[in-house]
Amino acid sequence: MKSAVETLNPTRVRLTVEVPFEELKDSLDAAYKKINQQVTVKGFRKGKIPARVIDQRFGRGAVLEEAVNDALPKFYTDAVNEGELNVLGQPEVDITELKDGELLAFTAEVDIRPVIEIPDYSGIEVTVDSIEVSDEDVDKSVEQLRDRFASTNPVERAAAEGDVVTIDLEAKVDGEVLPDGVATGVQYTIGSGELLDGIDEAVTGLEAGGEATFTSELKGGAAEGKAAEVTVKVTQVAARELPELDDEFAQMASEFDTLDELKADSRKRLESSKQYDQATQAQERVLDELLKLAEVPIPEKLLAEEINTRKHNLEHHQLGQMGLDLAKYLEIQGKTEEEFDAETKEQAEKGIKTQFILDELVNKEKLNVNQEELTEHLMRRAQSSGMSPDQFAQAVVEGGQVPMLVGEVARGKALAVVVEAAKVTDTNGEIVDLDDEDDEAAEAAETVESVEAADSTEAVEADTKAEGKAEEKTDKNEA
Repeated sequence: MKSAVETLNPTRVRLTVEVPFEELKDSLDAAYKKINQQVTVKGFRKGKIPARVIDQRFGRGAVLEEAVNDALPKFYTDAVNEGELNVLGQPEVDITELKDGELLAFTAEVDIRPVIEIPDYSGIEVTVDSIEVSDEDVDKSVEQLRDRFASTNPVERAAAEGDVVTIDLEAKVDGEVLPDGVATGVQYTIGSGELLDGIDEAVTGLEAGGEATFTSELKGGAAEGKAAEVTVKVTQVAARELPELDDEFAQMASEFDTLDELKADSRKRLESSKQYDQATQAQERVLDELLKLAEVPIPEKLLAEEINTRKHNLEHHQLGQMGLDLAKYLEIQGKTEEEFDAETKEQAEKGIKTQFILDELVNKEKLNVNQEELTEHLMRRAQSSGMSPDQFAQAVVEGGQVPMLVGEVARGKALAVVVEAAKVTDTNGEIVDLDDEDDEAAEAAETVESVEAADSTEAVEADTKAEGKAEEKTDKNEA
């Protein structure tokens, strides 16, 4: 077999392959064997029909077509390996010559990963938010904890903001009570905004036994989006009572003996959270600067697939779980379809560029992923997905996604290398020291994963390597 590579552009090549006919022998034998099992000829046992009889009865062309279709993936893969190409997706194959007993020739156009020059990233400088936890922040955190331990007690007075009312609801559209428009015994905290628009104004000032009618747009059910006449009846008004902020509360709500100890722990937790946010912000901003420095061409077909994947995931997974369609989502976001498409394209381009340049950096720095790092990343991904580590690990293995996870960790380590070389200062002008390399790499892996989102680049590559098949466009050239 002879092969040559022609570069069409930085992300696409054309392979030209010539195969001497003797190298098709195994595929020809397999073709005769397959046809033998599929046909019957009077006078011959099934599977024992001579090749010459098959040629006479069914045509040599049918045998050649079967043999070529069987052989193409292997010769294409050999040519890719010979050319040391990092291909993306499936090739477009065209058989240019097929001479029985002499030669098979074909071309294959395929997208490849571009050659990327890693820029000098040592001069990258970014600014991030400073870590400042005020007394007000601590008080707010303690108040949120206090709110969780609030109790409710029925009162004989008009309902006011913050009260918990028990209500019965009836919704009508065009004078007809909706099949799913009746609810009883619903508990609602006035001012929470968790039910229909207009309900706060309707129930405020009502005592137990009082009722009111208001108009509101329904947010769900069979008549979603329609204006309904809603009658609400208050059956009970209860006042929320917060516990006293003292040592007794600290002992009830936490493992601490005093309120001061509880506040100190709240401050520590808030500082830790802000440190994590600061590290993530540093990684995102350093990555943005790195992408500005690098020239990263993107295959058009890959970009189109990435955009489609992101749209599909949003429409059929994320929005579906929330009971929304794309039109409603865009209405809530206040975006036009054109603005959404432009944003999706920008995000897809960033995801692909991030993967390309960080993968190149992984190779340049010879970064490896050990089992401990992979396990830690798997645990984090499992937690964010709401699955147990065992369930997530099983899904990853069964779906053949282990290489993707390894890639995320490796790219996280590559980003950590760039962040370590960058100058990071906070808004107060202080140098930020992100000195825990293990945590930094793990957090960077999450940053990378969130940027890439759809993972489609690796999925395309994994599919290519697993299948090893060409999109055969057989011209059926016969000698």
